[in-house]
Amino acid sequence: MNFFLNNDILLGDKLLEIIYMVMGLVAIGTGIYNFADKSNKNSLGSGVFWTTMGLVIGFGRWIPSMITGIIILVMTLPAILGRVTKGKSHTATKEYMKKAADNIGLKIFIPALSIGGVAIIVALTTKLGALVGVGIGVVLSIIILMILSKDNKPKVFFYDAVDMLGTIGPLSMLPMLLASLGAVFTAAGVGEVISSGVSRVIPAGNLTLGIIIYAIGMVLFTMIMGNAFAAITVMTVGIGGPFVLAYGADPALVGMVALTCGFSGTLMTPMAANFNVVPVAILDMKDKYGVIKNQMVIALFMLVVQVIYMIIFS
Repeated sequence: MNFFLNNDILLGDKLLEIIYMVMGLVAIGTGIYNFADKSNKNSLGSGVFWTTMGLVIGFGRWIPSMITGIIILVMTLPAILGRVTKGKSHTATKEYMKKAADNIGLKIFIPALSIGGVAIIVALTTKLGALVGVGIGVVLSIIILMILSKDNKPKVFFYDAVDMLGTIGPLSMLPMLLASLGAVFTAAGVGEVISSGVSRVIPAGNLTLGIIIYAIGMVLFTMIMGNAFAAITVMTVGIGGPFVLAYGADPALVGMVALTCGFSGTLMTPMAANFNVVPVAILDMKDKYGVIKNQMVIALFMLVVQVIYMIIFS
């Protein structure tokens, strides 16, 4: 409680913590539901996975680090053993969805647009941050959906959350684990090791070659880590700073475009599970690398464009 009463902590941080708590409660609710779901052949494993994940997401701030580590290890066991599955689906019938679509029409897009719209407005007009804006947008979209149809009751949203989490399964924790890798790698001194190795390849003062290696490094490291935001920390310490920015390149331009170079790597790796693996599971695609194969050419083309852009305008 001291966290929420502390005047030194920003309101945005407090609201973001509340959003995490709500997310944690949804995951814990999903776990409890799975414990009691007789239609799920792995109800115990699924229940343990979602309950432990909910505890870490929602209340990790107040759990000692050692206990959190143990909980995460317990959480991974059902996933490793393939004991996280989905029970009976609560998806509405096609006839009901057709009737609801006819009644609501194009207004169905308002809740979806409200999430992005509110996030942008909050980010640009307040100090709360875009993530808090997304949370507020989600609450607003739920209210709009309840207004559009009286059938949209709280239990409908909960069952939809259970269905969605069950469909994604253990892949849902992969983005969080990958995002933490950036901080771990930087703290371990990986950036300095990369810098030492690259200094033997790039001639001193060659900005063009520095930009090319920085961009390709962002792509490769993002493919390994699955997250451009994590990769840019390590790559900027190792290459961007000493071999690009040190020679007078515009830090705002180079930083922004280097990050988008990392996104080219995001399009080409299964480690970016939320972009390239989760859609395969949701759409039940036969080719598990189908999304990546279709993005490969576009990613490489955009990488070339971004490198040329940095060389010309940096």
